[in-house]
Amino acid sequence: MEYEKIQKYLDSIVEGVLNYTPKVLAAILILWIGFKVIKRLIKFAQKMVEASGLSPELSSFISTLIDVVLKGLLILAVAGIVGVDTTSFVALLAAMGFAVGMALQGSLSNFASGILILIFKPYKVGDYVDMAGKFGKVMSIQIFNTVIESPGNKTHVIPNAKVLDDAITNISTKGNIRLELTVSMPYSESFEKIKKIILKELDNNPSVLKDPKPEVGIINYDSHYIEVAVWPYVLPEDFWDVQFEVYAQIKKAFHENDVKMAYSEGVELGPIGS
Repeated sequence: MEYEKIQKYLDSIVEGVLNYTPKVLAAILILWIGFKVIKRLIKFAQKMVEASGLSPELSSFISTLIDVVLKGLLILAVAGIVGVDTTSFVALLAAMGFAVGMALQGSLSNFASGILILIFKPYKVGDYVDMAGKFGKVMSIQIFNTVIESPGNKTHVIPNAKVLDDAITNISTKGNIRLELTVSMPYSESFEKIKKIILKELDNNPSVLKDPKPEVGIINYDSHYIEVAVWPYVLPEDFWDVQFEVYAQIKKAFHENDVKMAYSEGVELGPIGS
């Protein structure tokens, strides 16, 4: 009886080997050929994506996504050839994908927004932007976040979904930006004199662009003084520095030209210090 059992086990093992060996060998061969073909397809896809002019970040992501999807389909096909029931496996993957999707709703929203930003390019790395309440230079555009550096050397990591939900002001699109400054002058002072002083100071500042020309004009009449708009054009990277410089230049010029100022406490004119 023991001999018959052993013989039966051996026969079943031999039968299993004979039945599954061709399938396993075929699966290995298909897997090897499949990986080779996928590698060539990925290289071709990368060339096509790069030729389309998409950003390097998006090109890399699309290539990786195609690679993962194709290899996953190949492994499922090979598992079916070997004899594995892939129906339950696919159902399990679908259930896991749904659960993960529900858990990562916010991340998926950022992910989708990142794809849209990389495709439509409302801004690019190196641009100066004002978005989501932050102003600064775009340092990197990631799949989930956009990283900008503010003039105070602060790094802001902004979720891409928040970026697209708000208005985006790209300061670098035109190549220059207009500073919108205001200074005040008393009613008794000559506007033409003030305008001449301000334009001279703007002309003396090398960071203020000559084209477009700076604009100086009356913008508002206050109870104690007249508000004068000073609008010079500068390069985006000079935005903050020139703003501080121009204010300092105008104050010094007012002092040197004996321009008086109306203080909010009253209507008497007082001197401007150096």
